[in-house]
Amino acid sequence: MMDRTLKALSLILSYPSREWQQAMSEIGGVIDADLRIAADTRAALRTLADGFAKADLYDLQESYVMLFDRSRTLSLNLFEHVHGESRDRGGAMVNLIETYRAGRFEPVTSELPDHLPVLLEFLSTRPFAEAQETLADAAHILDALAARLGRRDSGYAAAFAALLQLSGTRADAEAVADMLAQPDDDPTDLVALDAVWEETEVTFGSDPNAGCPQVRDMLAAMDEPTPKPLNRSA
Repeated sequence: MMDRTLKALSLILSYPSREWQQAMSEIGGVIDADLRIAADTRAALRTLADGFAKADLYDLQESYVMLFDRSRTLSLNLFEHVHGESRDRGGAMVNLIETYRAGRFEPVTSELPDHLPVLLEFLSTRPFAEAQETLADAAHILDALAARLGRRDSGYAAAFAALLQLSGTRADAEAVADMLAQPDDDPTDLVALDAVWEETEVTFGSDPNAGCPQVRDMLAAMDEPTPKPLNRSA
């Protein structure tokens, strides 16, 4: 059975679109009803979702890009924080793709498999014990991202706080400190940004609409009890 909260958090962390914005009332309601998340965190997420529903879409998109695309220390690609650009990242990516396929799940997006919204969509289709174990493995990354977003007074920090609470564990303090010891990059420094993204990005899976993450199927599947079948015609 689908974990609607993990699905909702996946959507909150996805690139803003008009359809996404119109679904914010339902998304906020799903999270607000989940007692696994602390009351103050649920309230913060409801406020965040309500704000998304009313804000200018282009402002939301610009803010998203500045936070998650132009700030490598805030990247939603989890392996970026573990492997950087080393060869180990490629092997980890292949293993993750195989995990998705074994679960009969194929994301329809131009994002990499380790993109957090993609991973959360997958986890929403898995038994909660399995999802919780995966979140626990990433707890130090989630904690560090929450802290960095908090430094920037970003409401997105509440999404990471919720994921930490769902993980059922505390992040390793030393690992978090090591991550936070890295200076936050400046998203307005375009020269540095060009240097960071010099290499051509490798994409995996199908990409029917290159560019921003696609949330149409995720929204449509909010009430589906089973994961989408693997598309073997690709």
